[in-house]
Amino acid sequence: MSYQAIQLDIDQTARVATLTLSRPDKLNSFTRAMHRELQSALDAVEAAGVRALILTGAGRGFCAGQDLADLDFTPGASTDLGTLIDEHFNPLIRRLQQLPMPVIAAVNGTAAGAGANLAFACDLVLAARSSSFIQAFVKIGLVPDSGGTWFLPQRVGMARALGLALTGDKLGAEQAEQWGLIWRAIDDDALMSTARQLAAQLAQQPTLAIAAIKHAMREGFTQTLDQQLDLERDLQRKMGQSHDYAEGVRAFIEKRAPRFEGR
Repeated sequence: MSYQAIQLDIDQTARVATLTLSRPDKLNSFTRAMHRELQSALDAVEAAGVRALILTGAGRGFCAGQDLADLDFTPGASTDLGTLIDEHFNPLIRRLQQLPMPVIAAVNGTAAGAGANLAFACDLVLAARSSSFIQAFVKIGLVPDSGGTWFLPQRVGMARALGLALTGDKLGAEQAEQWGLIWRAIDDDALMSTARQLAAQLAQQPTLAIAAIKHAMREGFTQTLDQQLDLERDLQRKMGQSHDYAEGVRAFIEKRAPRFEGR
């Protein structure tokens, strides 16, 4: 498929895909067309057997959230933003969380509104030191969406989450790292090389187990300890029957590097 608002590059050798939001003149803000292209690109990523995915932005920003010019907005009239969220943003966030491969956000520049929460929906967030995260919703009379009210309190606690949401203040990458909101702040000129190196490393890991780890960690937020112990048992039973577990044990006994296949 030919894309207009995004770019997709799949390295079949490394089995790593790079998905770039590509509306740099609009700080890569979302339109309905971009959402459709993103879903199509994610279909292609899964069909290609990719084992790690990098999500980044073109130009000087990661993503500025929703492009307000793409909305059917008439001053004084009510706008049903719930439909927009139901049809586009929520499916995208859910899909990123459920992808069977590790997803790395490489945040370059501003990540605002839904753009910030898009990054937080990824498994690992690397951010250029000059980048920042802004819960900009309150500045136009909205509440955080795209998972913002779920990601923020869990990662930084209620006091900081409310502070970010109620003020709409900018949070720099280094502070975000110190707070545990992201994985690492990276020198600007090393962001993409670091992201590619990490993706290549993860693509060589037992990605079936990585998918199970993602699932188990997220289920832990809503389950009791007893439920989580049962889930761990069930997942471990499945992993114990996998090719990668057998290969990992053989490699350990033979004192060699394992050759995982993600199955």
